[in-house]
Amino acid sequence: MTRIKICGLTNRDDALGAAEWGADALGFVFAQGSKRRADPEVVEGFTGELPPFVTLVGVFQDQPLSEVMEIMDRCRLHVAQLHGLEDERYIAELKRPVLKVLSMDSRGDLVKFERFANLHSFLLDSGKGGTGQTFDWSLALAAMKYGRIVLAGGLTPDNVTEAIRCVRPWGVDTASGVEKAPGIKDPERVREFIHRVRGADSALGRGQNQ
Repeated sequence: MTRIKICGLTNRDDALGAAEWGADALGFVFAQGSKRRADPEVVEGFTGELPPFVTLVGVFQDQPLSEVMEIMDRCRLHVAQLHGLEDERYIAELKRPVLKVLSMDSRGDLVKFERFANLHSFLLDSGKGGTGQTFDWSLALAAMKYGRIVLAGGLTPDNVTEAIRCVRPWGVDTASGVEKAPGIKDPERVREFIHRVRGADSALGRGQNQ
């Protein structure tokens, strides 16, 4: 079964809606300067209402360890998604589950995985993350030998079926592909994205234990 992450959430209604419609993970961006940046105080106020088996992910970029830890604890987050230059030492000191983001523009980018021998889960995005641009999915196929791959970068209800058919990733991630505006989700597009992922899984025979 392909895991579904809806990212760039900023408010209670969008988060609860995505969880109720079947998202496996919800992403909240706390990186400075992001147009989808969430307010930790707002997120803290509703994460206790979310279903117990939904994974909550905080998105960070080159932020002090103390800041990342404080936000994760305060907002009851399970995983840190790291978009910057964080290295294995940073990850070890964080002492939290990590999803490392690696940009994929060419086959030369595959050497990036060698810097993270102790990690087994990666999110692959285009070189310009958050812009809604796709990248060459053959790079994601080549990356599968390094661990679980979450495919991101320009995924929408219109192309996620093809992405799953071509790559069969462990998970898929969307933010701009299901929005009305940065940080504000379109409920119909969120529902349709989840529906298309489940339909693709069914067509490929990808069951609950895969």
